[in-house]
Amino acid sequence: MKTALPTLASLLFAAPLLAQTADPSAIADVPAKAANLWQVFSAGGLMMIPLAALSVITVMLVLIYILTMRRGAVVSRRFMETADALIRKNDHLGLVAISNRHNGAVARILRRVMEFMTKNPGATMAEAREIAQTEGMRQASALNQQVSYLADIGTIAPMLGLLGTVMGIVQSFGVIAVDAAATRPTLLAQGIGEALIATATGLLVGIPAMAAYSFFRGRTQSMISESEIATAHLMAQLSVSMSKENKSTPL
Repeated sequence: MKTALPTLASLLFAAPLLAQTADPSAIADVPAKAANLWQVFSAGGLMMIPLAALSVITVMLVLIYILTMRRGAVVSRRFMETADALIRKNDHLGLVAISNRHNGAVARILRRVMEFMTKNPGATMAEAREIAQTEGMRQASALNQQVSYLADIGTIAPMLGLLGTVMGIVQSFGVIAVDAAATRPTLLAQGIGEALIATATGLLVGIPAMAAYSFFRGRTQSMISESEIATAHLMAQLSVSMSKENKSTPL
């Protein structure tokens, strides 16, 4: 137990360890420190394996969201300018073409609306707005579903740590049951160490995952708002253009 506490502390305060490795005099201690970290990981029991997998998945998701969750993924200024120009010209086929060339959420919404209107020439703007609203809700749900993976990890990781804690305590009580005099303190300390390490690791994985979820949830709501504003603008422009076209059409 005395050796388990210093190694656990070295895991929880890994940043000072990394800072020390920058010192040439501490380079010789790197293999020993790495061995200590591996000992801590091994002492955590079976639950350390899924917790390690969840930590890797969390890092990958954060990197992917940083690269993909930006305003350009929803709508770009170039797309809006081109779509406005095509709407003023009543070029519906051009709108379908430009929507197919872009992969933003607003482009997908406009694509679905224009496909509906080209297949149903007699459709009204109320029906077109309903199509846009339905597709917009689907795009918003997809964005929310993406970031919800981080919330799931933030919930599951502490639960796995708690399960490891229970397994470690059960192991310790098993030692006491076999030897009531507790003449084997090493085995007793091993179970308690496993419980503490599993709990700490579950929190170390779950807390950053929940913090990342809170950050990207705010970014997702901002992207959804941008999508709603851009879609409302395009639908209003399309309504004005169609009304002008209907007025100019001779009876």
